[in-house]
Amino acid sequence: MSGDWSVGVIGAGHFAEFLVQGWLRAGRPPESIIVSPRGRSADLAARFGVGVAESLPDLAARRDRIVLSVRPKDAAAALAEAGLGARHLVVSVCAGVTLGELSAAAPDARCIRAMPVSAAKLGRSPTTVFPDDPAARDMLTGLGPLIPLEAEAAFEAASVNAAVYAWVHGLIAETARWSAAHGMEAATARKLAAESFAAAGAMAGDADAPDLDAMVAALATPGGISEAGFDALGERGVPEAWRAACDAARQRLRRS
Repeated sequence: MSGDWSVGVIGAGHFAEFLVQGWLRAGRPPESIIVSPRGRSADLAARFGVGVAESLPDLAARRDRIVLSVRPKDAAAALAEAGLGARHLVVSVCAGVTLGELSAAAPDARCIRAMPVSAAKLGRSPTTVFPDDPAARDMLTGLGPLIPLEAEAAFEAASVNAAVYAWVHGLIAETARWSAAHGMEAATARKLAAESFAAAGAMAGDADAPDLDAMVAALATPGGISEAGFDALGERGVPEAWRAACDAARQRLRRS
């Protein structure tokens, strides 16, 4: 990690907190991080020891590398207020805000898009980045695996995975509730459901494993419990509903 690493965060909400926690977990010193003076900035300073800028222009004066973590509708105004120049690198984590929109609001700055998730606080966020940039990589190192993409259209499609990440939480919760209702202790049911999903993700992400369709076919042993579950899901239209949910998330991104 760079010895002179520092970052300013425009935004001080829950997502900014996840980023701060991830950076601190990765060994970044709290004094290297400053946040904008809005939202929960005083709480972040009290809990984590990060600095708080006096204003957005003050933050821009004190930091060359900026993470933009505000509501998408507020992104352009925040960048314009900060008054960024050619020395600034902006990594936006605002869903649906295009590079064109970022550049229009900060025409002299270099703008990058990234899409981490809340697991950044644990150093476990799969984070997409477009375009790939060494300085942006350095800013995001420690939050989880980085996945650079070659086109903005691919980045938009990949951003739907941030919604999938949220839905998986719901699936884990439903599984844990079912298990608890059928005799398991609630905390054990939650742990088992979470670990099962994590194990499936590890297997699916194994580069040496067969393709996913072959993996699913191998797991769905004829006459077995996995096949019974797949059949029930198929009869209820779950695969089609899942694809519709992905489409809905993509459409929402376009309206952000």
